[in-house]
Amino acid sequence: IRVRFCGGYGFDPADAHRRDLARVGYGKGVPMGGDLATNAAQQAPAFLVAAQRDPEGANLDRIQIVKGWLDQAGQSQERVYDVAWSGSRQPDSSGKLPPVGSTVDLTVPTWTNSIGAAELATVWTDPDFNPAQQAFYYARVLEIPTPRWTAYDRAYFGIDLPETVPLTVQDRAYTSPIWYTPAGSGQ
Repeated sequence: IRVRFCGGYGFDPADAHRRDLARVGYGKGVPMGGDLATNAAQQAPAFLVAAQRDPEGANLDRIQIVKGWLDQAGQSQERVYDVAWSGSRQPDSSGKLPPVGSTVDLTVPTWTNSIGAAELATVWTDPDFNPAQQAFYYARVLEIPTPRWTAYDRAYFGIDLPETVPLTVQDRAYTSPIWYTPAGSGQ
């Protein structure tokens, strides 16, 4: 899976559809692994994220952005946002996105790329942004379900496995984080 992830203050939705994402990302922001300082207006940063499936692998289910921060008690917190996904699914009232589905045939085992997407991209802005709070953001890309190695072993050896043994997996790719540091934090 190929992933690009940049953060900044000048991205617009059309940037997600450009073929020169690296140029746009570096020109308007910082790349994954970078430090993003607050801007004068203390506006929420936007994140440009794009992913392409492995040419020999499974289609993509969704892109998520994971935000981490320390709360006022010093406890680490984390929130996962679904920011781009395949198909016409919509999040429910709690913001949870329904599963992509599955094309896995466990008798062979195999799968088809008849669901999911070859590419996903978006520009996303943190709806819960606090300009005074240090945070980090990273992207996580999920593929559609495929057979897990246990499914191949089960079919090859003709064995029964306990129901607790998973037979499918959704492989993932992770980016390095982008660190947000508020003005005057001294860090």
